[in-house]
Amino acid sequence: MCGIAGWLSYSLNMQTQQDTLQRMTDTMALRGPDAEGVWISGPIGLGHRRLSIIDLEGGKQPMLVRQDDGQQFAAITYSGEVYNFRELRAELQVRGHRFESRSDTEVVLRAYLEWGEGFVDHLNGMFAFALWDMRNQQLLLIRDRMGVKPLYYYQTGDGVIFGSEPKALLANPLVPRKVRADGLREILEMVKTPGHAVFHGMREVLPGEVVRIDRKGLARRRYWQLEAREHAHTLEQTIRHTRDLLEDIVERQIVSDVPLCSLLSGGLDSSIITALASKKLLASGKENIRSFSVDFLDHGNGFTSDAVRGTPDAPFVRDLVERIHSSHNEIMLDSRELADPALRSQVIRALDLPPAYWGDMWPSLYRLFQQVRKHSTVALSGESADEVFGGYRWFHDPEAIAADTFPWLTSVTGKYFDGKTLFDIDLLRQLDMPGFLGDSYSQAIAETPTLATESPVERRMRQMSYLNLTRFVQTLLDRKDRMSMAVGLEVRVPFCDHRLVEYAFNIPWEMKAFDGREKSILRAATRDLLPESIADRVKSPYPSTQDPAYEQALRASLTKIVASPDAPVRVLLDTARVRQTLDKPIGEISPMYDRMGMELAVGLNTWLVEQDVSLDL
Repeated sequence: MCGIAGWLSYSLNMQTQQDTLQRMTDTMALRGPDAEGVWISGPIGLGHRRLSIIDLEGGKQPMLVRQDDGQQFAAITYSGEVYNFRELRAELQVRGHRFESRSDTEVVLRAYLEWGEGFVDHLNGMFAFALWDMRNQQLLLIRDRMGVKPLYYYQTGDGVIFGSEPKALLANPLVPRKVRADGLREILEMVKTPGHAVFHGMREVLPGEVVRIDRKGLARRRYWQLEAREHAHTLEQTIRHTRDLLEDIVERQIVSDVPLCSLLSGGLDSSIITALASKKLLASGKENIRSFSVDFLDHGNGFTSDAVRGTPDAPFVRDLVERIHSSHNEIMLDSRELADPALRSQVIRALDLPPAYWGDMWPSLYRLFQQVRKHSTVALSGESADEVFGGYRWFHDPEAIAADTFPWLTSVTGKYFDGKTLFDIDLLRQLDMPGFLGDSYSQAIAETPTLATESPVERRMRQMSYLNLTRFVQTLLDRKDRMSMAVGLEVRVPFCDHRLVEYAFNIPWEMKAFDGREKSILRAATRDLLPESIADRVKSPYPSTQDPAYEQALRASLTKIVASPDAPVRVLLDTARVRQTLDKPIGEISPMYDRMGMELAVGLNTWLVEQDVSLDL
């Protein structure tokens, strides 16, 4: 997995900037606790922090590759996994390449030596890396097709500064800790603009993008993006092909030289991945999968259904564990701790931003991953199946489908994603949040590929899929990446395999929902793996605590902010509305709506103070 950092400056000898490059690399220590390396050559410096997953001894980085004549050819600092590295390695060996390690990193380098910039088309995986071509004095920044692994950059007058997370760039004095109006809009609304990195001047490499930097400047190109294609398979063939893809994907993603596990919620998606991993491991003579679930200690308030979650997870988790006999662990979290300011600070340091929504989910994921990391280094997740197969409620609600905005912001669930409730109305007018939303939505719709032969219904449902796959899922993947890598845990996302995404994107909606249920194709393709209770379970998201102890702690933090004249977020808030909310008795604020505003106000204040961020509105 790992964390990367680097600096290219054609007007400098990077040896004179070694201390800065080291500081940038050091910020990635949590992402890569096992080893570090810094490599400098003329104008380029590459930094790497390693989380050892494949070839523990031979995969050290930054890594160099030489041509047959012994001349150094290219260097790489690499994060992620290429799941088809064994097949690529065999193909490259046939083409005459000799390998010095068993790592997928060397496979990537030699693929570049063989195919040039087109090598990225051969890679299947989640990855973000920087590759320096010594002959051309050219740098490539490359990110995987679905954007599972992050990569940020800041263009300078004579090169570029880059890293896995904003903190790596911010460790360089050339990168300002400044946020302008466009960045604040991104924080206040649950709409992630592709490529936007919140900090002024900073960008994120797009999913499926190559950014090339040479002495002429910077150029960008997409090597992959979603395309609209005719779907030729029958329903039966579609179900069969979906299953075949899932079998192949999971078989590739259980490859690891360190302990591997699955994250099991008892929902359809994580249960499918866990069951398939169990089947593959046992068939190859290995130990059964270790699985982990999460729940909250009860401090006076048991589970009650709400508009987001209809059922608790624990009974369904037990059903799957009894079915596949996985080695299971239940992680119990203390709700009271999730609002602890020290834990909030850890989360914000990992994220480099304030949590944008459902604030307790970030620290609860962080604590869950901490516990999982005590036993495993790699975890499989069911993330992204809802975006790929149409599992969310808004895919099936006529009002959300017809709305001229992002479906997750409609009345179906929109009030649960609104963190602006406590912010000053004049500030929101100044930011023109409706205009921001409208522009973002129009841009996304204009990008959506369509077929001339599609009916209006099919076209709209394709747009719905595109919005989820290019806007909504990025927020979830960011959350998963930051919280897991902050504790040195690699989380793999089988449902983000680009072959599966491409295929599902082009299944007609009428077929995708053939039985009137959400994720009909996925259920049909995997029903034999699952207990009936899970195969028929309605979508239930990652759990948010309902414990009043959490609300109490959150109120205490917000009360301190309102009482402090130096709190930087105060000038952004409607203090009368804040006090009105705080005056409500415990348990009488909306568990999602009002709490979301409290979460964002507290998180934003912590971020502004501890990250020394300046707002320039």
